[in-house]
Amino acid sequence: MVPRTGYGAQNSGGNPQRMTPNPLNLNFLTPEVLRPEMQAFGSGFAVTLLHAGVTLLILLIGAIIYSILTPYKEIKQIREGNSAAAVGYGGVIVGLAMPLAASMAASTDVREIVLWGTATVILQLFVFRVVDLVLAGLPTRMNEGEVSAAVLLVAAKLATALILAAAVNG
Repeated sequence: MVPRTGYGAQNSGGNPQRMTPNPLNLNFLTPEVLRPEMQAFGSGFAVTLLHAGVTLLILLIGAIIYSILTPYKEIKQIREGNSAAAVGYGGVIVGLAMPLAASMAASTDVREIVLWGTATVILQLFVFRVVDLVLAGLPTRMNEGEVSAAVLLVAAKLATALILAAAVNG
């Protein structure tokens, strides 16, 4: 019997024999050997990481801008143990992420992600301020630690985020 290299070798009787891989033989990684699914993964994974990274950066910038624009200092209040502020700020992050995810899904390249992602963050920050004004008094109650006010405020912000995300996907 002539020894074979790799996996799945068979002996002269047609029965598979157990083979150990040669750690120095990387022929199984060549494009000719890889299945089309693995080739697609290999070329698409870097693009996925780039798209996700750009979108997360836009999310971070949006959350920072929200923190700057709001009259309340949510991060400070969260550090002081204000649960309502934590619920409210968590809702802002999720509310910014929803339209961003929709814009990433609708985009074909990084340039579109930046364009649509920035547009959705600007719109969502504007809508958040409008919700704060329409539901006057709730932001103040939330910042005083009233969790029920925070939950209602977050629900309104998430509802607008879902509508904006659907609008992006048209």
